[in-house]
Amino acid sequence: MSRDHVQSAERAGAEGAGAAVVGAPAADSALTGAEAPFLELLSRGASADAYEQPVLLARAEGRPAEVIAALEHAKLLALRVRAELEGRRRREAELSALFETAHDLAGLRDLDSVLQAIVQRARSLLGTDVAYLSLNDPDRGDTYMRVTEGSVAARFQQLRLGMGEGLGGLVAQTARPYVTDDYFKDARFQHTNTIDTGVRDEGLVAILGVPLMLGHHVIGVLFAADRRARVFEREQIALLGSFAALAAAAIDSANMLGETRSALAGLERANEIIRDRSAVIERASDVHDRLAELVLRGGGVHDVAAAVSQVLDGTVEFTEAVDAPPAPLETSRAEGHAVRHQDDWIAAVTAGGELLGALVLRGHPGLDPVDQLTLERAAMVTSLLLLARRSAAEAEQRVRGELLDDLLDARDRDPRLLRERAARLHADLDATHVVLAARLDATAPDADQEAEARRRLWSAASHLAATRHGLAAARDGGTVLVLPLVDGDTATDLARRTARQLGTAVHEAVTVGASGPVQDLAAHADTVAAAYSEGRRCLDALRLLGRSGDGAAAEDFGFLGLLLAGDRDIAGFVDRTIGEVVAYDERRGTDLTRTLDAYFTCGMSPARTKDALHVHVNTVAQRLERVGRLLGGDWQSPARALEIQLALRLHRLSAQY
Repeated sequence: MSRDHVQSAERAGAEGAGAAVVGAPAADSALTGAEAPFLELLSRGASADAYEQPVLLARAEGRPAEVIAALEHAKLLALRVRAELEGRRRREAELSALFETAHDLAGLRDLDSVLQAIVQRARSLLGTDVAYLSLNDPDRGDTYMRVTEGSVAARFQQLRLGMGEGLGGLVAQTARPYVTDDYFKDARFQHTNTIDTGVRDEGLVAILGVPLMLGHHVIGVLFAADRRARVFEREQIALLGSFAALAAAAIDSANMLGETRSALAGLERANEIIRDRSAVIERASDVHDRLAELVLRGGGVHDVAAAVSQVLDGTVEFTEAVDAPPAPLETSRAEGHAVRHQDDWIAAVTAGGELLGALVLRGHPGLDPVDQLTLERAAMVTSLLLLARRSAAEAEQRVRGELLDDLLDARDRDPRLLRERAARLHADLDATHVVLAARLDATAPDADQEAEARRRLWSAASHLAATRHGLAAARDGGTVLVLPLVDGDTATDLARRTARQLGTAVHEAVTVGASGPVQDLAAHADTVAAAYSEGRRCLDALRLLGRSGDGAAAEDFGFLGLLLAGDRDIAGFVDRTIGEVVAYDERRGTDLTRTLDAYFTCGMSPARTKDALHVHVNTVAQRLERVGRLLGGDWQSPARALEIQLALRLHRLSAQY
C-alpha cells in the first residue's frame, strides 16, 4: 500500500465520520447548530479536554435542556471522529516508517545501518525509552545483543542470553511475542543473575519482545522497553512484529548478498585460475610444438634445453649424471618426476634402467605444476634424442671397438691407415693417451644378468669414449678404454674419474686400472697391448687390496707400482726370495707360505699367528723353524723381512692372472 492510498483512506474515513455526524438522528433542527463548535475544534486539532467547553458554556448560560443534550450528543460524535483521525494519523506514521524501512532495505548496503534504523523507528513509534535487537548464535547456542537504541548501560549492551533465559531467551525459544508490565515481578520466564543485573543496570521495567523469523526459524528478537510500568497495546505488538519482519528480511538479504559476493569472488578467482591455466596450457602447447620441431629437424640435447629455457623463462641446462647432485637425481630417476633441489629443479634423463644425465632448471624455486610437467617432458624428449643418437652411434662404437682391437692385437699395423681410421672417429692417435681396464665388481646371479651387466658397462664406456674422443672395446670380461690425457691431468685422475662416471652410469661399482701415459699408439705394434696389460695388473691389485670401485695407476702403488708397471721380472724376484718355501709346499703339500704370510700380517707374533691359522703355537714354531732352514738364519732381519713380505704379496698377485 502506497502513502497516497493511506491518505485516500484517511479522507474517506473523515468523510465517513462527517457523514456520521450529518446522518445522526435529527432529534431536532437544533442539532446542526450544536455541531458547529465541535467542528471548529476538530479543524484545529484541539485536545480532548477542549471538547467539554461548549457544553459547560451552554449550562452556564442556562440554555434549554434539549440544546445541552444536542451539544452532549455532538461532543460524543466529535470525540469519536477525533479518535478515528488520531488513529489514522498514527497508522499513517507507522506505515510511513515501515515504507521508509522497506525502502532502506531495498537499497541495502550496510546491514548495521538498516538494523539501527529499524530499532530507532520502533523506539520512536512505540514511544519507549529503549529499543534493541538480538541475534541467535548457532555456534554457541545462545542469543546476543546486536543493536541498541537509548541504552546507557555497557553491561546491558554486551548481554548474551541462553535459549530459554530471560524474556528474550523465551521469545527466541518459543518463536512467540512476549510482553511483561514489570520484568522483575514476572515469573513466566527464567531469571538469571547475569541478565537481571544487566536489566537492572539499564533500569528497565516493561519489556516487549517479538521474534525475528526466517521461514519457521527464529534468528533473533526485537525489543521495545520502558523504564516504568507500562501496558503495551495489541496494535503496538503488531507494529513491533512488522519491524521484526523487516529486520529479518534485511538480515536475510544481507546474508544472500554476502553469499552472492562470496560466489562472485569465487567465480573471479576461478576465472583467474582459468586464465592462468590457459596461459600455462598455451606455454605447454608451445613447448610441445618446439620440441616436436626439434626432433623432426634433428636437433640436439642443448637445443632442447634452449627451447625449454625460453618457455619456462629460466635457464635450463643438460648435465652429465656425474655432475648433478646425486640425491635429488636418484629421487627423480626413481619417481619419474622433476625434483626441487634448493633453488633448482632436476629432471633425470633415463632410458630403461640407465641414467643418461639430467635437465637442470636453474634459480627457479617456484615452479607451476604444468611447467614442472613441461620440464619432465623435455627430459623424456632428451632421453629419446640420446637413444636415437646412441643407436646411430652404435655403428661408430663398433668401428671404435674394431680399431682398438686392431691396436691391441697388432693387426693392420700400417700407421697411416690407423691414423686415417682414427681421424674419422675424431680420435688423434699421436696424442698422449692412457689405457684403462674397467670391470664390474658385483657378481650377477646368473649368466644372462652377467651378460646384461657387461653390455651396460660396454655401452657406458663407449659413450664416454665417444664424448672424450677416445676408443673403447669389450675384452676379458670387462672393458678397455683408450682416452687422451689432457694437460694438467694424471693417469690416476683419469682412472678415478672414469671409475666414478662408469659407476654412476650403470649404478654399480666399477674398478678401473690405468697404465702410465703412452704415445705413438699407431707407430709401435706392442704399445697398446703392453699398456693394457699394465692397466689390468693395476686393476687386479686394486681388487686384491680391497679397493673395489676405485681407480688407480701404477704410480699409486709405490715400490709395488714399479713392479706392476712395464716389463718387470716379477716371477724371477719371487723365485729368488721365497722360491724355496714355495717349492717345498708344492712338493710336500705343506702350508709354509700361508704360515709365513700370516706371521708377517700378525706383526711377527707366534701367539697371534696361531689364532689366525687356528693351529697350536708349537705348530707355528715348527713351521717357522722349517722356513728358517729354507731361507737362511737372517730371514727375520728388517731388510730380508721387507723383501720376503713383498715377494709374498707379488706371489699372491701372480695367482690372480
